[in-house]
Amino acid sequence: MLNAALALLLSPVPAATVPGSSRDALTQIVFTVRDKASALAQLAGVEADANAALVRTPGDGDALLTRAMAIGYRAKLSRSRHDALECRAQFEALVARNPRDPEAQAALGGWHIDAVEALGGLAARAVLGARKTTGYEATDRAVALGGDRALFTGLAALLRLSIDPADSRGAVLADAATRGTTPTLLDRMMQRRAVEMVAALKGGDRRLIQALAKRLLPLGQIRE
Repeated sequence: MLNAALALLLSPVPAATVPGSSRDALTQIVFTVRDKASALAQLAGVEADANAALVRTPGDGDALLTRAMAIGYRAKLSRSRHDALECRAQFEALVARNPRDPEAQAALGGWHIDAVEALGGLAARAVLGARKTTGYEATDRAVALGGDRALFTGLAALLRLSIDPADSRGAVLADAATRGTTPTLLDRMMQRRAVEMVAALKGGDRRLIQALAKRLLPLGQIRE
């Protein structure tokens, strides 16, 4: 999932040693760590840091989102229904708190689409209450609210193409992400992934397109 340049830029490091915010550490983990046990241990560190931040500053939006994302990624790796439902509840609370926050909308949309991709539409709905249409609506809102940032268009593209490699909107979003703005490291990472995705789309091999989209999403580099 990582091209050579990205691998050089983002070598795996323990979460506790990553400079900057817990969100930076989370980004490093979900896009570079290849060992499941290591990823789970580092996610626990990020969640603990977010909880500590919330003790200092209750209601801190960045810490709330980071904590919810850490729980969601743990749920994905451990296949914990409890964690998955807790993550969704936290994302929904963040969206209710600020419906115009594109990050919260993207996170909620990603939760729904990722669950559908992992379990299939019927099982995801029955077990978790996840719905593809709800996910698409939330990611579309994130794209609209996020302007031309590569993060939101790129993530929406990968999520769509991971389910349906023939999704025409996914292809349009991937192309938009290659030309989007990149104010953060995560935006730049998503733009690089969009470039890879567009190249695959031009080849037209749907099996390759879908496999690549799954691999380019967070934690897609981890193999069981």
